[in-house]
Amino acid sequence: MLTLSVIKENPEEVIRRLAIKHFDGKEAINRVLELDKIRRASQAELDGKLAELKVLAAQTGQLMKAGKKEEAEAVKTKTATIKESTKELEESMVSAEKEITDILLTVPNLPYAGVPEGRTAEDNIVEKTGGVIPELPADALPHWDLAKKYDLIDFELGVKITGAGFPVYKGKGARLQRALISFFLDAAREAGYLEIQPPYVVNAASGYGTGQLPDKEGQMYHCNEDDLYLIPTAEVPVTNLYRDVIFNESDLPIKNTAYSACFRREAGSYGKDVRGLNRLHQF
Repeated sequence: MLTLSVIKENPEEVIRRLAIKHFDGKEAINRVLELDKIRRASQAELDGKLAELKVLAAQTGQLMKAGKKEEAEAVKTKTATIKESTKELEESMVSAEKEITDILLTVPNLPYAGVPEGRTAEDNIVEKTGGVIPELPADALPHWDLAKKYDLIDFELGVKITGAGFPVYKGKGARLQRALISFFLDAAREAGYLEIQPPYVVNAASGYGTGQLPDKEGQMYHCNEDDLYLIPTAEVPVTNLYRDVIFNESDLPIKNTAYSACFRREAGSYGKDVRGLNRLHQF
């Protein structure tokens, strides 16, 4: 989430960079700045009244000791009036802060300065390539035929025991999944990453921390009784390990790797190129 300091430092630059993501942020950013002025004005007035209340409290005590009860009561009446106004100021601050947060939760983060503007995959720029790209023979089988030929994945069984989007991996298919998980975790560990085994469910604060909430809750499985969410990717709990933590630049980079099952409610895809293995509900 964008910080107020970044927005206040150069709001026009923030709006310009948001436009690279095709997000019109002018109205949202201007409203945040307006609310921040309201919040700061309320804070300044509240601080002044709280300071005045301290003075009045001291006066009340002195008047009572001097036996000047009528004057003390007058000060108490003034104190009560000021206390009532402080409640209004506090409510104004809380309301402004809440609206600022609600707005900023809908505003994307700024793109990296080097990210090109684009709308389709054709607008992407290749920065780096590596490895050997295999040349498949003309009679190479696609994954859906391989899965059927060697009985690796059974979509129908998944539908039977759970529903669409929950395939059953069998035999060599199950072993391949397990082997790939170990292979990639070991490769990452050897490259200097710290292996993490995170929970498969997170609380709402974690959902907000990585941007799944407030607008993507419909894509997540929600455990109503405990108000927990099944994770859509291991990045969610791993990133939230560092939620609300401030690091020195010397501490960076922090390199973590993790395996988890992932759960998403979003609609599946069964096009000619993916044939059921893209956007599964569990993967």
